[in-house]
Amino acid sequence: MNDVERTRTPAAAAARPVGFSDRGWFIGAGMSLAWTVPILIQIWARPALVDLVPTLLVVVFSAMFLATVPVMRRLPTGAARFVPAGSLFVVSLLLVPWIGADVRWLWTFVGVAIAVSRLSWWRLWATLLVLAGLTFAVGVWDDADVGLSALNAAVILSVSVMMATLTGNISTLDRLRAAQDQVAELAAERERSRVARDVHDILGHSLTVIIVKAELAGRLQDAGSFAARSEIAQIEQLARGALADVRATVHGFRGVSISGELAAARAALESADVSADLPGSTEQVPADRRELAGWVVREAVTNVVRHSGARTCRVRLDPRGIEVADDGCGPSAAAESGSGLTGLRERVEGSGARLTLGRSDLGGFRVRVTW
Repeated sequence: MNDVERTRTPAAAAARPVGFSDRGWFIGAGMSLAWTVPILIQIWARPALVDLVPTLLVVVFSAMFLATVPVMRRLPTGAARFVPAGSLFVVSLLLVPWIGADVRWLWTFVGVAIAVSRLSWWRLWATLLVLAGLTFAVGVWDDADVGLSALNAAVILSVSVMMATLTGNISTLDRLRAAQDQVAELAAERERSRVARDVHDILGHSLTVIIVKAELAGRLQDAGSFAARSEIAQIEQLARGALADVRATVHGFRGVSISGELAAARAALESADVSADLPGSTEQVPADRRELAGWVVREAVTNVVRHSGARTCRVRLDPRGIEVADDGCGPSAAAESGSGLTGLRERVEGSGARLTLGRSDLGGFRVRVTW
């Protein structure tokens, strides 16, 4: 066993896989090149006149190893991925006239280059087993200790497999991060679509009514009618209601709007195969009661879907209140004392309104809130 064999440890142990940035690879791979120093020491122990060529070969080998990942990123998949590792192997063989069979200690770098090539697993294992077997055979041929030769082959195989596994894990992590970015973009796009849809649904009808009433108010004012004042007051109420709904929409879950809850109620009822009889507009609800009306729709429709067994659900709005009725199993002590309706009663009474529960004219349950 010579001095080189005693001091050599796994090359490129600190090298970084393809999944890392080029900078990270350069740092890790550069640190691993410290294991070329014993080779240089062995070369420099010979006559000075022949030191230059093998030293340059070691420098070229090191530079090629550093370039492995940047080059690999630009190669297509398939056999082309063998080029960096194959080139390293060929350059290592050029050192045979100076260091003989000890060149096998450089093949750990070759194994790492194979590992970060993102080859298919069967190609990776086949290539690494051939390289490890060749390393062992060269060691035995050189009359090196069989155990040490086996250890050298095992080091190449284990370090290379470790790097391949780490490369795969980093690649998977990169794909997960890319998927997360796509999910975030889709979520943002969905939220923009929701806001656009809700704003359209909220403002479309209200602005149409405002325009019609404004035109009517203008004509009444031109005619000197006192009814113009009433129309203008209604326009103001509609505008305030629309503004309240828009604010609730852009605040998302921080607020509840009657328009948004009606849209959600329609989807929930249709999913439960319940026919939804819902109002087409919400302008008759006073601006300061729209959030409360939204809570009523949310809780009452939830009860219809979960407990009533109804086939039809009806929501009615008017300036004095809101009513949700169904044709299900009707009122019961459990339904009237449920935590949801208890919380709704507290919310309603806290706002100065009144909640009544009972049988609806459809034969089922009725929730009525008046203010």
